[in-house]
Amino acid sequence: MSERNVAIVTGGSAGIGAEICRRMIAQGYETISVALQRPAWSDKHLHAIEVDLTDATATAQVAAEVASRFEVTHVVHNAGAIRPALLGDVKAEDLNALTQLHLGAALAIVQSVLPGMKANGFGRIVLMSSRGALGLQTRSAYSATKAGMIGLGRTWALELAPHGITVNAILPGNIVTGGLADMGEDYLAGMARAIPAGALGTPADIGYLAAFLASDEAGYITGQSIAVDGGQVLPESLEAVAP
Repeated sequence: MSERNVAIVTGGSAGIGAEICRRMIAQGYETISVALQRPAWSDKHLHAIEVDLTDATATAQVAAEVASRFEVTHVVHNAGAIRPALLGDVKAEDLNALTQLHLGAALAIVQSVLPGMKANGFGRIVLMSSRGALGLQTRSAYSATKAGMIGLGRTWALELAPHGITVNAILPGNIVTGGLADMGEDYLAGMARAIPAGALGTPADIGYLAAFLASDEAGYITGQSIAVDGGQVLPESLEAVAP
């Protein structure tokens, strides 16, 4: 195992996270899935840790455990949840939970592995934000915390660039995974028609970019927020977008 191939992938048990884990393993990484559940597949280079990342105490314990066992050089914080509600129905506990999941977990994990990254003069951090960070109906808690991930990424990029550590955010658009995959063909076809590319995205579309941003070759790319959305760049098109 080389000194540059240990990756934490949060939410690595399914969907985009599972795709990222597979790509990391294919590129020679020891890969640690940190998620509510273990992945349904196995590999000798895949390590699985089950934890509720909305639990700050449990997250801090897992982050410390991983940092003590592995010399982590890559973090992909992919775990996420939506908790949709119109403004009048938004609950404080939902905002708090997503703040911990999207922001607090990222902070705890990166802080735990940061000393090792700095000592090696190398690190890659990828934060999975969302096109929903630009605003979507029923997404108060989700949009606010996903937008916060962009702010974290830009700030960390400025602080960590002198240490050889890059930090970037990915903003997926309509990716067919999870609940979206269960919406039915007619619904999905309607969504696809609103996208300039004429198609919905797949976890592989996100996996390609995450793997590239994690690579040695991406060392001069940092502080960026990259949308993977088939060309949905206009704010008015967001009415048809689900994260």
